[in-house]
Amino acid sequence: MEIASDETTRICNHCDRAIPSSNIDLHYAHCSRNLEKCNVCGDMVPIRHAKEHFLNTHAPVACSLCSATMERGNLDIHKGESCPQRIVNCEFCEFPLPAIDLAEHQEVCGNRTEMCYQCNRYIRLRERYNHASRCTGIAENNVESSRDVGAPEREQGAPRRQPPEYSWKRLIFTIAVTGIAVLFRSLFFQKKAEAIQVH
Repeated sequence: MEIASDETTRICNHCDRAIPSSNIDLHYAHCSRNLEKCNVCGDMVPIRHAKEHFLNTHAPVACSLCSATMERGNLDIHKGESCPQRIVNCEFCEFPLPAIDLAEHQEVCGNRTEMCYQCNRYIRLRERYNHASRCTGIAENNVESSRDVGAPEREQGAPRRQPPEYSWKRLIFTIAVTGIAVLFRSLFFQKKAEAIQVH
């Protein structure tokens, strides 16, 4: 017994879906009684959940970080990916700060230098990964070693100096300096805004 695979379909006047012609009357009765089209997104939602759908998905809400208004359904993506006030970490010092301030901070932070313990050169932090991939471990002639190594010690193949362990004092100093810079910047803009309001 063959099953008719090319059964004709009709478009439901309520939900605009293609329904087999043999079921269209039953489908339309159920569809028009139980479903309604969302005026915002066009999805068919159960009538009893239409208000809940609107409130949970389309109701306008303000971001608690930047005060921008958007649909509730987009709020989590906004806060996680595009809010200018979301907290992100500097790739060089791991300091957490608002995304809007990241580029300015990394411009300064990436220009700090650290000693390469293979070739004894000072390398900018923004270049350390490229440097590490091509570092030969040999100090260049135009850069003096920061370590005064005598000839006998070189001949004996003295072990290289190991990098110092991570310093908490250095981290706290970096955080303090960045905090002070942010404070001065906010005070500067506050005074500038007050001066503009006076005029």
